[in-house]
Amino acid sequence: MTALHIATYNIHKGLSHFNRRMVLHELRDRLRELNADIVFLQEVQGERNTVARRHADYPEQPQHEFLAHEIWPHCIYGKNAIYDSGHHGNAILSRYPILRWDNQDISAHRLESRGLLHCEIDLPQAGQPLHCICVHFGLFKRWRGQQFGALVERIKQVVPGDAPLVIAGDFNDWNNHASRLLAHELHLHEAFEASHGKLALSYPAGMALLRMDRIYVRGMEILCSDVHAWRKISDHAALSTTLVLS
Repeated sequence: MTALHIATYNIHKGLSHFNRRMVLHELRDRLRELNADIVFLQEVQGERNTVARRHADYPEQPQHEFLAHEIWPHCIYGKNAIYDSGHHGNAILSRYPILRWDNQDISAHRLESRGLLHCEIDLPQAGQPLHCICVHFGLFKRWRGQQFGALVERIKQVVPGDAPLVIAGDFNDWNNHASRLLAHELHLHEAFEASHGKLALSYPAGMALLRMDRIYVRGMEILCSDVHAWRKISDHAALSTTLVLS
């Protein structure tokens, strides 16, 4: 029986709530405490020249590489939003080899850039690769509907029906359209719903009122799930779950 520890976190571009301070070093320490095998990250800064110039201890490398250093030897970054001072997107950090990956643009309009970061991970003692998709959907229901449709279509086209699958990230889905859609269309189970009977409250981190962040699973048993409300780091809480390959 192979246990797999998964975490997801919207890191708010490495800045604290209300952008008051740079928190990348504290964030890296907290992520390491989780001891996750695979980490799904949203709002990861690939490059940010203006912030870097204001902080003497700002890392020289992209945020995903800084966070992954020495713990997760395999990491990928999907650039979504590009602007004059830099760019940001989603990232996946992994203890296990990433066999292949792709970042699909699912932006619904030019003012809100979004992507699906999809990779296949080679797990020990697994018959086939684990498919992982990191998501950060739009703020408005109309555009999220299009993005959910793109996610469902991608999975139907490129993920074998018997392959283990994890979809995690910031769904911006306070009316819980995602669970109904993904359960019906793709036979996925949400980790916190399976563990606790309801989705995790994850936003805002200091006094969570909304169930924004999720971990959906197919082809694996869900053992337990936890919320990590590090309110001085990001405006979101981090989520983690322990899975067992079926």
